[in-house]
Amino acid sequence: MDLNTQFMIKSNSLYTNYLRHNSHWYKQLNRHPDAVKKFIDEVKTTHQLRPVDKAKNLANRIETISSFMEILK
Repeated sequence: MDLNTQFMIKSNSLYTNYLRHNSHWYKQLNRHPDAVKKFIDEVKTTHQLRPVDKAKNLANRIETISSFMEILK
């Protein structure tokens, strides 16, 4: 694994924890340093950090608040 990839992973605790739980990525990143983008995308997908996921979470919160307000009426 190249040095920049190691620094990038060590600087983000989310990446470090994901790498510990999904150790097959060690081999992937060692053999294919250009697979960092796929690794980051998989982490974001798993932890629901994509913009689409954030929009869904916001919509769910708004729906919950509106239903709570309907109950209070």
